Amino acid sequence: MADARDKAHDLLAQCGEALWGSRWQSDMAEALGVSDRTVRRWVAGERIPPGVFLDLIRLTAERSAYLDQITEELREAGGGV
Repeated sequence: MADARDKAHDLLAQCGEALWGSRWQSDMAEALGVSDRTVRRWVAGERIPPGVFLDLIRLTAERSAYLDQITEELREAGGGV
């Protein structure tokens, strides 16, 4: 059980860094509608509510779609030559 919890906390941090960079905790808190302190507690090992991962899936999918759009625009602008 501890391994699954550790994996969840690792994924939280990986997602945060991928979406918002090295100072991700405040931005994640804002995006999830929770306090910075709540995110810090999760990082420190407190149980992460399952709904958080659903929100992060949505946020990462939105960011991925946005980056795909930019990639296509770069190709059209001559970067894919």
